[in-house]
Amino acid sequence: MANAQQAKRPTKLHVKKGDTVIVTRGKHKGATGKVVLALPAEQKVVVEGVNIVKKHVKPSATNPQGGIEEREAALQASKVSLVDPETGKATRTRKQIVDGKKVRVAVKSGKVVD
Repeated sequence: MANAQQAKRPTKLHVKKGDTVIVTRGKHKGATGKVVLALPAEQKVVVEGVNIVKKHVKPSATNPQGGIEEREAALQASKVSLVDPETGKATRTRKQIVDGKKVRVAVKSGKVVD
């Protein structure tokens, strides 16, 4: 019943897999990395080298030793911002049609991101 009462979240993000992003809030503020995984339904992204957590893994056929692994955990998508390809700083994007194709353009520098 609780799921039916929750508002439906939008299922798109401002960043894509492969984008270079910078973390704007939280304990990892200022860290940059590539988006490894985008989870639009949950409004989260996994960034390479950021938000590392330790996970206890049971032994299995693929990992007979088991043990403690370090892996990246998901971050809220609103806490990351796209890195401007020209300046290397955080920027927003806008959509523009360039050569008959809709692309993302960095607001600060005007450079095409896609």
